[in-house]
Amino acid sequence: MQKSKIQDKIPTPFFKIWPLLFIIVIWFIFSSPYFLNNLIPFSSDYLVNFFPPWSSYQELASPVKNNAMPDIITQIYPWKKLVVESLRSGQIPLWNPYSFSGSPHLANYQSAVFSPFNILFFIFPFKDAWSLLILLQPLLAGFFTYLLVRSLNISKLGSSISSIVYMFCGFMVVWMAYGTLVYAVIYLPLSLFAIQSFINTKKIRYLVLLSITIPLSFFSGHFQISLYFLAASIAFLLLRMYKEKAREKFFLLASVLAGILLSMPQLLPSWEFYANSVRSATFILTEAIPLPYIITSFAPDFFGNAVTRNDWYGHYAEWASFVGIIPIVLSVFSFLKIKKEIVFFGILGIVSLLLSLQTPLSTFIVGLKIPVVSTSALSRIIVIFSFSMAVLAGFGMDTLREYIKKRKPRRIIWVLSVFILIVCLILGFAYLLPIMPPDKVLIARRNMILPALILVLGSLTVLAAFYFRKISIYILFGLLMLASFDSLRFAQKWMPFESKKLVYPDTAVVKAIQRETKGVGRVYGNIGGEATNYFRLPSTEGYDPLYIERYGEFLMSATDGHFVKAERSVAKLNRRGNFTDKALDILGIDIVFHPIADTNQGWAYPVWKDVDRFDLIYKDDKFQLFRNKEALGRAELFYNYGVEKDKEKIVEKLFSENFDFRNILVLEDDPGLIKSNENPKSHANIVSYEPNRVRIDVKTNKPAILFLSDNYYPGWKAYVDGNPTKILRADYTFRALAVPEGNYMVEFKFQPESFKYGLIMSGSGILIMIALWIFARKKYLL
Repeated sequence: MQKSKIQDKIPTPFFKIWPLLFIIVIWFIFSSPYFLNNLIPFSSDYLVNFFPPWSSYQELASPVKNNAMPDIITQIYPWKKLVVESLRSGQIPLWNPYSFSGSPHLANYQSAVFSPFNILFFIFPFKDAWSLLILLQPLLAGFFTYLLVRSLNISKLGSSISSIVYMFCGFMVVWMAYGTLVYAVIYLPLSLFAIQSFINTKKIRYLVLLSITIPLSFFSGHFQISLYFLAASIAFLLLRMYKEKAREKFFLLASVLAGILLSMPQLLPSWEFYANSVRSATFILTEAIPLPYIITSFAPDFFGNAVTRNDWYGHYAEWASFVGIIPIVLSVFSFLKIKKEIVFFGILGIVSLLLSLQTPLSTFIVGLKIPVVSTSALSRIIVIFSFSMAVLAGFGMDTLREYIKKRKPRRIIWVLSVFILIVCLILGFAYLLPIMPPDKVLIARRNMILPALILVLGSLTVLAAFYFRKISIYILFGLLMLASFDSLRFAQKWMPFESKKLVYPDTAVVKAIQRETKGVGRVYGNIGGEATNYFRLPSTEGYDPLYIERYGEFLMSATDGHFVKAERSVAKLNRRGNFTDKALDILGIDIVFHPIADTNQGWAYPVWKDVDRFDLIYKDDKFQLFRNKEALGRAELFYNYGVEKDKEKIVEKLFSENFDFRNILVLEDDPGLIKSNENPKSHANIVSYEPNRVRIDVKTNKPAILFLSDNYYPGWKAYVDGNPTKILRADYTFRALAVPEGNYMVEFKFQPESFKYGLIMSGSGILIMIALWIFARKKYLL
């Protein structure tokens, strides 16, 4: 690595490590509520105030700091618990039986089954492991960014600014609590560092590092962000290897290929799930950032903040572009001295910004119907803009110092003047022109004061550095402190640190549900994944970007009995649908959860109206539990069936008034059994119900169809006394198989081919890495 042309005049040995110490100090200040006050970076106050059953307990109520991250409560945290518990039991959590009547879990992607940071949960108590999982993100982002910008010959002061800015940019902060999206992109600077270091040194270890960063990103839990990571890495790779010899180009491309292959155990199952989900066919422009909202890149709360309950213009988290006024000014300084790296990060930042905004370009991209990219929130590519600005800020600091050294203040003053003018115009518009509702103008005015003040202080700092040139290096530390203060203030305002005691506390009603369902019976009512996933209560509904399309169509069609397409992210039964009761019975809904306060309310399922169908089995001062006496068993034997392949006709038949769904199955393939209307002596008892395996004891004195009200999905295999048999799709979205006369043990095992082939391809990636190491070491790079 070459030394920076601008030497940092700070005495050793502190000179060598002060930036890393500074990064740690800033990170510790941010993380101190956990380390000093034993609070968890999780919105537990939001959980107990807004989500049943806890929201019914007034004694748990407390002020809520941030109510803008429900997905962590309903999905991410409970899924992590399922992952850890499955891994502890020696199983890979391929399937989740607790949502949507069964759904792929590893393939869901956000479950992050292969994340190396899952090891934390085997070392620390769960809540502490979660806290470390969340808090390590900005620290790693800072360290990795520092490695990159130093390899680009940016000074320690410039590198420190780049690191702090990326650690706490808008995207990093608003998505940090999820523990998925940020991990998918924090490896970007590490990937670019590996490319840059290999180009500079030709050392093989950097090829290995490049390969490893790819699965690290793709195993982190967010495919869309990992695509952006990969695209930016490949763009930098093409830039840097342009003038390299053919063999070095081959090594670099082979390393990227190896990394992609290593990621296949996650990518192949996820692609299969995506193809079977409603999301794969939903191409709409969502969450693109309106052009005026770009003001929030330096004034993050100009249009309000979800934390202070005054955000009004749009989606604060999806549109988070905050970088800070000082880094933005420094990034403009960087272009006063053109280098190819500056041009690269400038173009990368501009392109990603344009793609995130509401422009004809973003509309065009969505219109291309690119899988994942065109079906997700396009605005999230803003993180690449923030990363580019962070790197350019480091270059800009060095350009500023060079101009100070050469006594050339004119261009610097011009840039500062332009930014001061822009801020003044924004303030002027906010005060003088009616461009916003009067009450919103007050929000904008108030939240522009701090960025304006920071800009003024930063400008004075720059002018002082020109005036006191001999000690300018020390004066310019003021810019680092201002940028750090701005970033840290933004992060601390958003991030909740709350009581560990309020993280999914036990309640009597949940214990009653567990007791009554015994891990097999399903529960239905106004209770979501925050309870059903966390406490392992099999349920039928859910919210998720990915769920099985056929299942969503089944639930939606139960409203009036006609075929209805599934919704984009929600699978839910209409509480007052014409055929809701029939759907409940087919689904094997055993328990209905009913808050007493919901009685006679339109949003609740009217369990109180049908005393013949339901038995009251539990009651306290807040909740009732009812047993559905009419529900089919989760496993049932049928002796009569009809065959229909057309989707819409299946729905029409299944939900018709006269169809006897209790005795007749609707299949899509003919099993070739003799139909019977008799009711022979038989039983089908579930003896073991695990995420990846279901065992059913079957006894019948005639050939029969065994029905299991779990979702049909590629990868499920069935065995009758160890002999493989074909799984049939029954009643539109469920599983069935033919069993002969006799007593058998039937097993359903989830063994997806996509996962198997992913493992094989991952092995190929490892072989490529080994071959690359041996070949390069022996032939070229000694």
